Amino acid sequence: MLYPQRFSQFTQEHAETLAALLCGILLFLGWFALHLGSLGWALLLLPAAYVIGGYESAREGLTTLIKEKELDVDLLMIVAALGAASLGLWRREYYLIIDGAILILIFAISGALEGYAMRRTERSIRSLMSLTPDTARVLFQGQEEMLPITQLKVGDEIVVKPGELIPTDGMIVSGYSTLNQAAITGESLPIEKTVGDEVFAGTLNGYGALKLQVHKPASSSLIQRVIRLVEQAQTEAPPSQEFIERFERIYARVIVITGILLVFLPPFIWGWNWETTIYRALTFLVVASPCALMAAIMPTLLSGIANGARQGILFKNGAQLEKIGKVRAIAFDKTGTLTTGQVQVSQVIVSSEYSQAEVLKVAAALESYSEHPIGKAIVQAAGEGWVRGVDVQAIPGRGIIGFAHNEKVIVGNAAFVQQYVNQFPEELQNLAQSLENEGKTVVWVAREGQGDEETRGWGDSTTTTQFSVMGAISIADLLRTEAVTTITRLRKLGVEQIVMITGDNQRTADSVAQAVGIDRVYAELLPEDKLDVIRQLQREYQTVAMVGDGINDAPALAQASVGIAMGIAGSDVALETADIVLMADKLEKLAAAMELGRRSQVIVKQNIVVALGFILLLLIGNFLGNINLPIGVIGHEGSTVLVTLSGLRLLK
Repeated sequence: MLYPQRFSQFTQEHAETLAALLCGILLFLGWFALHLGSLGWALLLLPAAYVIGGYESAREGLTTLIKEKELDVDLLMIVAALGAASLGLWRREYYLIIDGAILILIFAISGALEGYAMRRTERSIRSLMSLTPDTARVLFQGQEEMLPITQLKVGDEIVVKPGELIPTDGMIVSGYSTLNQAAITGESLPIEKTVGDEVFAGTLNGYGALKLQVHKPASSSLIQRVIRLVEQAQTEAPPSQEFIERFERIYARVIVITGILLVFLPPFIWGWNWETTIYRALTFLVVASPCALMAAIMPTLLSGIANGARQGILFKNGAQLEKIGKVRAIAFDKTGTLTTGQVQVSQVIVSSEYSQAEVLKVAAALESYSEHPIGKAIVQAAGEGWVRGVDVQAIPGRGIIGFAHNEKVIVGNAAFVQQYVNQFPEELQNLAQSLENEGKTVVWVAREGQGDEETRGWGDSTTTTQFSVMGAISIADLLRTEAVTTITRLRKLGVEQIVMITGDNQRTADSVAQAVGIDRVYAELLPEDKLDVIRQLQREYQTVAMVGDGINDAPALAQASVGIAMGIAGSDVALETADIVLMADKLEKLAAAMELGRRSQVIVKQNIVVALGFILLLLIGNFLGNINLPIGVIGHEGSTVLVTLSGLRLLK
């Protein structure tokens, strides 16, 4: 039973692709049979290609005609293809059947691409939904019970253990921990949370157990709002798409109506005989079909996509290759996009009697017991040659204390270390303040002074033991090395507005923006706030790109005219939602993608002019009677080949 179910799912998701593939195979075999003189096989294979490749287009075209009373390109394609086939059978010019099959194949490929886009939207929503657990550990009369998230009620108390995902938004009523909120808010460092603080579904709990009280329905949680925003933004058709759809329907209506008029009017106006009239009308439908126009666009875009792939730029569809060349404003996320997304030791400042290596090794002796990202960064920076401390005790939210090399050592924030140190060296204080103004986190290191009395206990603030400051360590999410050159290059390409939108604090955001050359900063934003900024930019600049990597960027990526995700640092949801992915996290490829998009625009415009020019000449020639159907087909196919070869220039 499992196999048929999987097969059914496969055929439903890939029906368009299978239809296009089979249509192409049957078309080739039919052409080969006709070339060998096997007319019977050709007349068996080519109609099968018509049916398999044209079924979906015929269904959509007829549905639009019946329900909406509108003509579209799908119906025009079917009429033109059947007209070509009818002429081929009537005049025994069987190559015309192949011409009609080619039209159907092109539209079948287009339908497959549209199906892929829809499946990508569905996958992005499913990825969002998988970010939160299905159940929560709920307290009933002191006993824990696992309940589905959908059954949670406002006022329920739930328990979240260390290392677990927060199941729904809630307020902490008991416990203390650090939460990794980078995926939701974009903050580069885990945030300390205690009683009275709000936590969000989908964030990762650190080392402490928490008891939460549900203060809103699970359906109203932040992550659920993100899901709805992504759904809404991805289903909203951009103005350019609506314009194309209107143009296609107008084009189809004009061609079909003109074709009908050409069947009935010429015998009465110009005295044509009925055979000539029908012949000219069908020739008109063939030469006026949009095959050349489609060939003017798709080969160019596919060539650009292939070119981008060689450079590590993944365009998920051809429309986005066009759009990125029209971008007038770009919004950057901070963490993981302009920065590496990984906290590292950026600088070590020391008192005169100590070296940087000594400060790092002493700090690492204690921080080796910590699971906090700051502690891990210090241990990594210290390298080798240090010995783990003993009697180590962590003071949540403040620091860590213990013995290293038989001496008492304190590592922590300034307020914590000041309890044990009489005075910080003024020079170090000034340097530390400067680092904090840049948005960096500063950790102080102090050791027991020589010849001091024994301490009466770590927790006793009246201890007579004195400590001396060894130095301070600054921790930061470092800038990508290519960030500055990328911003500069984008400005040279004519991007009118470059902004940063981030969930991180204002001070850190301003520091990063100043370092890379961005003037306009929006900080401390939730996902819905980022979406609002993108909409505001679209009102001002129309075509707007968004570059991000986190779950919190997904709604903005979906709303933007072009969503761009970092391939390695990016979350699954960001990668699924984005239109373009920088596969190797090379930010400088953003400018390359924009240049490629602009080149594609130029080539597409050139090809459209050539395609329309050929169609116009063929239509005039057909009306004047100066061309017959074979010449019309040669001209039509010749223009198609010409613009296709022109589009392949982007492969260079």
